[in-house]
Amino acid sequence: MAIPEPSCGAIDLGVHRYALRVYYEDTDAGGIVYHANYLRWFERARSDLLELLGIDQRAALESGEGLYTVAEASLRYRAPARLGDAVVIETFPETVGRVACTLRQVARRGETRLCEAIVKVGFIGPDGRPRKQPAAWQHAFDSLVDGRMLSQSPATGPVSGLESGPEGLE
Repeated sequence: MAIPEPSCGAIDLGVHRYALRVYYEDTDAGGIVYHANYLRWFERARSDLLELLGIDQRAALESGEGLYTVAEASLRYRAPARLGDAVVIETFPETVGRVACTLRQVARRGETRLCEAIVKVGFIGPDGRPRKQPAAWQHAFDSLVDGRMLSQSPATGPVSGLESGPEGLE
């Protein structure tokens, strides 16, 4: 019996893209996506990005090292997504610090921007207090911010070596 793998995104030129479809459960009675679902979709995309970067949050949590948590989120709704739409979540890491990272996320239907978010995630220990994120994690995010990671997908596996490439994300 063939068991399908969960869908996942890909990194291209320092931008992570995660595709999804709008299902009935995502919408209100009018067939328009309920506003809070964008937060869920952005979280899924960030979790997928971590997976592609080779960051194992579960192992870090179980070992007592810590995990990322959302410290701030600001969303701007631009256009409605509707039942059946194909949506792509783009994630652009903007800043990487010792404890926190700031990411810009955009939900798109084709060229139409549906929702934009600026999300700050911080690394916390098991006690819930901020702590320095693991060096390998910070390095992985740095590689996206400065454009050294050109592409990444499930076929190429998690980050092993960083390629040199163009400066910036755009």
